[in-house]
Parts: sequence; C-alpha cells; structure tokens
Amino acid sequence: MDYVERNYEILEQKMIESMENALEFGRELIDSELDAGFFNALVKPVLKTFYDYWCDKDARTGTKKQIKVTLDIAKKMVENGSDEKFENLIEDNFQEYLSGDQTYIYCSKNHKNFERLKKITKKCFVSQVKDAVRFLKVQDNVSSYNELTRTVFETKDEAYDSLSRQLDFNDEGIRIVEEDPSILTVPTGKKIILKILRKGFEETKRELINRLDEIYC
Repeated sequence: MDYVERNYEILEQKMIESMENALEFGRELIDSELDAGFFNALVKPVLKTFYDYWCDKDARTGTKKQIKVTLDIAKKMVENGSDEKFENLIEDNFQEYLSGDQTYIYCSKNHKNFERLKKITKKCFVSQVKDAVRFLKVQDNVSSYNELTRTVFETKDEAYDSLSRQLDFNDEGIRIVEEDPSILTVPTGKKIILKILRKGFEETKRELINRLDEIYC
C-alpha cells in the first residue's frame, strides 16, 4: 500500500508545519504581551524562560508524539481493513496520546475539572483518528496536502464541517481552563498564559479557515 505511506507523509508534514506556525505565533504573542504589560523585572524573564522551554520541549515533543500516535492508529485501521478494533485501538493508545497533551502536563490531575478536560481530549483524539483514516485511504494520484484534502472532501463545506469539529473540541478545552484557572500548575503568569492560549487559538482558527479558501479557490 504505497499510497498509505505517501498520504501518511503528506499529512504528517502538514500537521508538523501547523504546529510550528502555532508555536512561532505564540512566541510572538508572549513577547508583545510582556513588552506591553506591567510586569516587573523578575516576572518577565521567568515567563519568557517558561514559554521558551515549553515551546522547545513539552509542546513540540508532545505534539509530535500525538501526531505519530494518531497517524499510526489510522494506518493500522487502513491496512487491516476493519473498523472492529477501533475502540480497542483508541483505548490502548489514549494514554500515550494524553501524555503528549499540554492539558495533561500542565493541569492538576486532582482538580475538579480535570476529568472534563480529559474527556474532551479523548473526543478530539477519536475525531482526529477518524479523519486521518479518511486521508490515508486515498488511492488517487495526489502529491500535495491540498490535492489530498480536495479528494477527501468534495466540497469546502464538507471540509469546514470536519475542521469545525476539531476546533470546537479545542475551544471547549480552553473554556474549561478559562472558567477556573486554578487547574493550571504553572508557577506564575496564569492570566497571561490563558490570554496567549486564547489568542493563539483564534489565530490558528483563522489560519485554518483561510487555508480552506486557498484549497477550494
């Protein structure tokens, strides 16, 4: 199944590219927020160091882990040609996926809202795997992410519906943290981190929607 490997590589590259763009935008956001805000000389370097570490270590490494877990499960589903073991694959691999999630890393496992976050993360995981299966199944002669997307989703509306599901899960997770920031275990700067999280999400949302306009132009 050479087409599966081809599609896997196309999808993996695009997902990593999106991750890098989001991290770079987040870095720009925290720089501008720290420059514009009223932070003392001690707090600024602590927040900057934390974000740099988070980008270079936890977020990048964790997200790559999630991408690999998602695509590997989808690949197994396509190669085995059966949906019967889907639930088992999700259950067997969810902890690995979760361990790469920033919700899991930087939120208190004992907080009253943690289980809500965990459920949202699992729903997002399931949705990502299902969409990845659709992408990996494409046998048409495609060579780019745009071509692959147009093959999976015949219309822009269909692609938007799929994207909206993912965005809604992410939005719901952020809202839970915004509702009660005490769930965060970061040492300082919870308000600015939440502000950047929300702004980063909204910018990513705009970017992904604009990408659909380019794909279906």
